[in-house]
Amino acid sequence: MGEDKKKQIPLRLSPKLYAAIAAWAEDDFRSVNGQIEYLLTECVRQRKKNGKYVSDEIDVPPELDIK
Repeated sequence: MGEDKKKQIPLRLSPKLYAAIAAWAEDDFRSVNGQIEYLLTECVRQRKKNGKYVSDEIDVPPELDIK
């Protein structure tokens, strides 16, 4: 497999989480896949930057806010 090819992985999401990500993706003009890739990339970037596992800068969709 070449270095420029993306790795495909199976991913299982609850219907509620999928719906939230799909709505968020639509707001950001991305596909669901693109939104998941964006969010994972941002989390990894932030962790490399400041050592935190989850960024304080990434907003959580309101329906999934568990605070």
